[in-house]
Amino acid sequence: MKTITGLAEARNYVAQFKRGAYHRIVALTGAGISTESGIPDFRSPGGIWSKRQPVQYQDFVRSEESRLEDWDRRFEMQDYFQKASPNAAHLALSSLAKDGCLQRLVTQNVDGLHQKAGFPDERLIEIHGNSTFASCLSCGVRAALEDQRDTVEIGRSPVCARCGGLLKAAVISFGQRMPEAALQNAAAAAQECDLFLVLGSSLVVHPAAQLPALAVETGAELVILNGEETPLDSYASTVIRTPLAQTFAEFDEE
Repeated sequence: MKTITGLAEARNYVAQFKRGAYHRIVALTGAGISTESGIPDFRSPGGIWSKRQPVQYQDFVRSEESRLEDWDRRFEMQDYFQKASPNAAHLALSSLAKDGCLQRLVTQNVDGLHQKAGFPDERLIEIHGNSTFASCLSCGVRAALEDQRDTVEIGRSPVCARCGGLLKAAVISFGQRMPEAALQNAAAAAQECDLFLVLGSSLVVHPAAQLPALAVETGAELVILNGEETPLDSYASTVIRTPLAQTFAEFDEE
């Protein structure tokens, strides 16, 4: 395993991704790519969950108090998401997808920054959902978060205009069933790639953490770009420790 800690060497290394060295790239992104855009981390010490524990899905369904607490957090996070802009790493991934090199992007993030960066929807797999809009738990219809604010402020849970079911931010909560089709698509992409990139993920949250190992088992090269050690560093051919946005700052100038 090669470890790169110098910014110049890291920039030179990532430039090869768009030079045709790899034809079937799959990437996994975690919180580390978005913290550099000003979005707070959830799990790290001092992160959001150290101050406000997440609402369990079962509690959301059963308790009006829990629903209102969850909505309050969604509005708090929405303020961060709306102010944040994609950084150079988000833009580099979009560039790779448009060039045809990046086949699939699997993200653990729920902030919508990949969409803001122009990443093609058909190549994006959001395995933890998306917190920038709501959906009905009964019929699945989509609804804008902001349209629910007045209802929450008077102490009522928003409901679906179509069927009357509970509305909830479209993120996957603890205790909620993971999206089966998304997981299957992510696993299939990992098995078919020749390079698997990890950007800003600690690789401790499953099932996403299994994807790099699955790729390696089927013959792909693994490159991890993360500020801290991960449990899968030993599987990687190269580990890059430099800040993601700075690493990709000159990507499109090559």
